[in-house]
This record gives sequence, structure tokens and C-alpha cells, in this order.
Amino acid sequence: MLDLEDSMANHWPNLMQGIANCLQALDGSLTYHDSKRNLSTGIKKSGTVIFIRPRGLHLNQAGLLADRDELMSASLFDAATIAYQIEPSKLKHPLAFYIPKSESAEEALWWRDLFRALAEKKGLPSNYIKCMALVESHPLAFQTEEFVYNLRDHILGLNLGRWDYMASLIHFNLQDPGWVLPDRNTIPHDVAFFQRLRELLVEICHKRGILAIGGMTALYPSRSDAELNTRALRVLAEDKHNEAACLMDGAWTGHPDQNEVAVNQFPAPNQINARIANADRHPDLRPVPTGVGTRTLAGTRAAIRTVIRYRNGVLNGKGASLLDGYMEDLATDRIYRLMLAQRMIHRDAIKVVEDSGRDIPHTPELITELFDQELDRIIRELPAGAPGSVAQKFTLAREISEDMIKRAEFDPV
Repeated sequence: MLDLEDSMANHWPNLMQGIANCLQALDGSLTYHDSKRNLSTGIKKSGTVIFIRPRGLHLNQAGLLADRDELMSASLFDAATIAYQIEPSKLKHPLAFYIPKSESAEEALWWRDLFRALAEKKGLPSNYIKCMALVESHPLAFQTEEFVYNLRDHILGLNLGRWDYMASLIHFNLQDPGWVLPDRNTIPHDVAFFQRLRELLVEICHKRGILAIGGMTALYPSRSDAELNTRALRVLAEDKHNEAACLMDGAWTGHPDQNEVAVNQFPAPNQINARIANADRHPDLRPVPTGVGTRTLAGTRAAIRTVIRYRNGVLNGKGASLLDGYMEDLATDRIYRLMLAQRMIHRDAIKVVEDSGRDIPHTPELITELFDQELDRIIRELPAGAPGSVAQKFTLAREISEDMIKRAEFDPV
């Protein structure tokens, strides 16, 4: 999956480079030069299917017409720009897109019409373009079968977009103190609100003859830290084994060292003909997460530290950053901002404790103080001789991050 969405900082030069990379990847001509190893590499021939993930329907693209202020759908721009420039005869498989951020089955009709229009303009069969789609918003979880039906001539599978789904779930329950989640990295992979959706996704996908794909494990292996590497691969194996036991057909990986461990958890080539016995077609998809994980001041600090560093990455043109062993992108940044908002909104109803077990009410003033402290720590830990502009960029990232929380900016933009 080549991503023009959450792992790409939404900046015009990045988009243009991303589209160019996608086109070269599709025709097999993309190369990369690793300056550290003085090594150039290209794409080896394989049976791998390449999907392009365009930006979602919640985003627009400005500045396309010099004499107008009109906005265009970012989804339309990305998909049409790719489709216009491909030469189908040079591709090893039909053009395929990975649809993000959908919130209703009606959006599938928009994508269906777009795929048909692009195929018609290229002189191709109406069902030429194929797709997979992410279930990563809470409303869509209730309309997945209708979504599949509307894209039935194109869709190959559904993927549980775990981190954006968690953010969406928090967002829709933001005013409910029963939904104040614990520190993110203490939430088990098989927590009920994920597990029930996994099983529902499998039932719908396999009933309709398409693939059900699991989420990404954010803790990454390390080639320099043996302890972290062992822990990351153990967590990965447990996570993917659980998905395979739910009868999913495969899952995401984001690091090449994850591939073998992940693949080994799933029966080959898939489980598309398997169904869960007596599956509940209408499960409760909003089970209150009681007795799960811990809420700690250290977790609050970790969230603040992550959003500052993530936003600094965005300001430097990076849409995803490896932080403390975890791959953080827009979805996980959104989770952390929502968690911080929850802890302030419901500070009188829930407890967040420090090491001694004492409750620390999360007032807006406390959050501001913690932002200041974590920024100071980040700046103190910068390499010796780092230019002043680096600290200035982190300071701006800190200001933007807290301001987004104060203004309740939680949509995935």
C-alpha cells in the first residue's frame, strides 16, 4: 500500500513526489538510493499487488486553478491524477485503490461512480479499477455490509483501521465519562470494542466472498535494541495470532522485519471460506471499556511528549515518525489529543494517578504545565550543537498541539 494519506504530511511538494513515486512503483521503475550504505535498489519482480491510498473525502485540494478560489475533492484529485497517467498495458494487475476515512455506505456510491468514470475515460471496462477499504470510523462499523454491496463490482476486502477507529470511538463518546480510556499502550489488542468489530468484519466479508484484513501493530522491531526487538515481535505474534483465530485473512505490517512473523500466524493463502459459528450479526459495538489498562500521569506525559514530537515531524515534512519504538502517524496523534481532552473534561469523574497512587485532577492549567515541562525536556535532550531553529520548531509544535486540544480539533485533518 503506497500512502498519500495519514503517513504523508499534507504538503504540495510531498503530494507531487508521492504521486510520482506511485506511478513509478506501478510500472516497476521506482528506485531508491540509500546514502548511508551507498546502495541503490529497485523493485524486484513479484506477485505483490500494489494499492494506492488516496486522501479521504474529508479533505479538499486548493490552488489547482490559478484564477479561481474553488476547492476540489482531494480524493478525486489523487485518484484521477494517478489514473490519468497510468498505461494499463504496463501494469501487472488492474489499478487498485485503498479507500480511507469513510463514514457511511453512501460514500461507497461516490467511489463506485468515480471508478466507473475513470475507467470510461481510459477506455477500460467499468469494473477495471479494484479497491479495498478501511473500516476506521465508528459510524461505518454499522454499515459495512451496505458499503460492500455498493462497491460489489470493485471491492476485494475490508481492513480494520485500528488506530483511527479508536480515535473515532473516543470522539463519538467524548462526553461520556465511562469512555475515558486508559493510557494507550496499556489497552490490550483484544479489548472488546476491537474484538467484536473484528468478528463482525470477518462474518460480513466472508459471507460476501471478500477478504477481512487486520490492523497494524504499532510497536516496531529494532535492529539495534535486542530487548525491544524481542518484545515487539512477541507482541506482533500475539496480535496476529488473535486476528487469525478470529478467521481474518491477513494483516498490515509496516516494517519488513514484521513480515515473516505476521504471515506465519495466518493459514495460507487465506480463510475466506471460513465462517464463525453462530456469529452475532448485530453485536454491541460500544462495550464500555471497564477494567482495562491504567490511567496514569506518566501516560499523560507520554501522550503530550508524543503529540509535540509528532507535530514537529509534520512541520518538518514527515507524516509518520518512529517515537519510543512506536510508529506514530495522524491517527495515533489524534488518539492522544482526544485522550488528553477526555482527562480534562471528566477530571471530576475519573482518576488519573501518579506513581504514589495519588489522584491528579487534569485541569487545563495542569495540561499547560505538563506541555511546558515536556517541551523543556525535549529541548534539553537535543544533540549538542543543534541549531536554535530546531528548538523553535519544537516550540511551535507544542503551541499548535495544545491549541488543537483547546479548540477541540479532533477531525482527521
